[in-house]
Amino acid sequence: MTAKSTPLRIALAQLNPLVGDVAGNAQRILDTAARALEQGAGLVIYPELALTGYPPEDLLFRRQFLDQCEQALARIERENPGLALVIGAPRREGGRLFNSAMVLQPGQPLRYYDKQRLPNYGVFDEQRYFEAGNEASVVEIGGRRIGLSVCEDIWYPEPARQARDAGAELILNLNASPFHASKTAERMAQVSERVAETGLPVCYVNLVGGQDELVFDGQGFVMDANGEVVLRQRGFEESLDLVCWQDNELIALGESAVERPELEQLYRALVLATRDYVTKNGFERVVLGLSGGIDSALVLAIACDALGPQAVQAVMMPYRYTADISKTDAAQQAEMLGVAYSEIPIERPVQAFLEVLSKEFEGLGRDVTEENLQARSRGVILMAISNKKGSMLLTTGNKSEMSVGYATLYGDMAGGFAPLKDVSKLRVYALARWRNGQGPAIPERVIERPPSAELAPGQKDEDSLPPYEILDPILERYIEQDKSVEEIIAEGYDADTVRRVAWLVDVNEYKRRQTPPGVRVTRRAFGKERRYPITSGFRR
Repeated sequence: MTAKSTPLRIALAQLNPLVGDVAGNAQRILDTAARALEQGAGLVIYPELALTGYPPEDLLFRRQFLDQCEQALARIERENPGLALVIGAPRREGGRLFNSAMVLQPGQPLRYYDKQRLPNYGVFDEQRYFEAGNEASVVEIGGRRIGLSVCEDIWYPEPARQARDAGAELILNLNASPFHASKTAERMAQVSERVAETGLPVCYVNLVGGQDELVFDGQGFVMDANGEVVLRQRGFEESLDLVCWQDNELIALGESAVERPELEQLYRALVLATRDYVTKNGFERVVLGLSGGIDSALVLAIACDALGPQAVQAVMMPYRYTADISKTDAAQQAEMLGVAYSEIPIERPVQAFLEVLSKEFEGLGRDVTEENLQARSRGVILMAISNKKGSMLLTTGNKSEMSVGYATLYGDMAGGFAPLKDVSKLRVYALARWRNGQGPAIPERVIERPPSAELAPGQKDEDSLPPYEILDPILERYIEQDKSVEEIIAEGYDADTVRRVAWLVDVNEYKRRQTPPGVRVTRRAFGKERRYPITSGFRR
């Protein structure tokens, strides 16, 4: 490198693509390139599989889909406004498929890099679709030699060393890295290790947006050769940010974002995931049951922040066991947030069901069946409103409840999306308090009251479950950390309680399979990364 090199402005394009919308994603790429050119950029970096959205899953098995990707790349190459573009896209060669970084430069042949480390754990299933690359790719852009890598590659030493040994002066890392708590610190720690090992700066760009049960937080960054973060991109929104690379220095052009507290990041993840799931699936409105309890109150706040109060309807469905303060608090919150509010009593439908079933139930004592009829009556009403008005129904159950089956199939579990599916009860309370700290959204009494399903006189959650201060830590160890019953007991938890909680988790797998999708925000959610058989004789 010469003593005085020509400055190169590098743009990090933090995009929110729509999986499968290849033509639309190509247009987003071109529009961003035009904006970057206006700001003087000579190079634009896009996230992993930005052309297809991530993860495209079995769309990658469809020839027509891959044809569309190749046609879109050809279009981008034709309409490139005059920059070097590094775009994440699938690449076919001889019957094989690669997860690649495609380099398009005006007047030059297409170059590429094939991802070497294909994750096949947790939510990732890349070995189902792709073959691994095995070579470094260093391209010359603006007189500089730039190495390429894709997502997981940066977590291992070898790909970065290959790039360094091939003469790279800088590494670009294209990512589709989903969010979970503390993920940003983990990414920076890994990149810092690669920088220390190679002496090369790294530009890390990440996808943003919700996709089914995943949410991507963006939060890309640029780390210089000394391990200093010179640019941090904003989280949970699209962003186009530039750095200037001259001589041995990388300088941010514009203001760098600051890392937000963990609770704020979690809340913004839930808002973004809810907004994208609703809107990307063609809905404009949502409806939810508002019980006067903490879970539905938090979901209502999330829905309003995601879509605006004009797009949200809350429905209170009281029964004889519903406390007056529940009705008062639900109405107050609806007024606070400015949402459409309905009150539909369920006394008549519940009694109608009981009358129809009276002969079937003759001689049988009252049990949880009657409680479930209340929840199922509410589910029928909410689904009818959803069908008639074209609103997506949001369910309000949390991870603690889903873990132990404290929910009713075809009742409160009915719906299209579950924002709190991976949020424990204690986290629900913490998020509610955080949200109220940003502005009134949830009546304080809702946060302070003991939780209750209100399906029986004087009912409280602790009548059926251990206190959440005990339940949630046991669930975290059993589900997210995969610890055995014996290991959890050894940490000081009551043996009978641990065994009962583990049993409840195991026998309720059939319920969880029938829950609507919900966003993953912990290291291990129910879904792709926790696949247990429904029918099983194994007990831990």
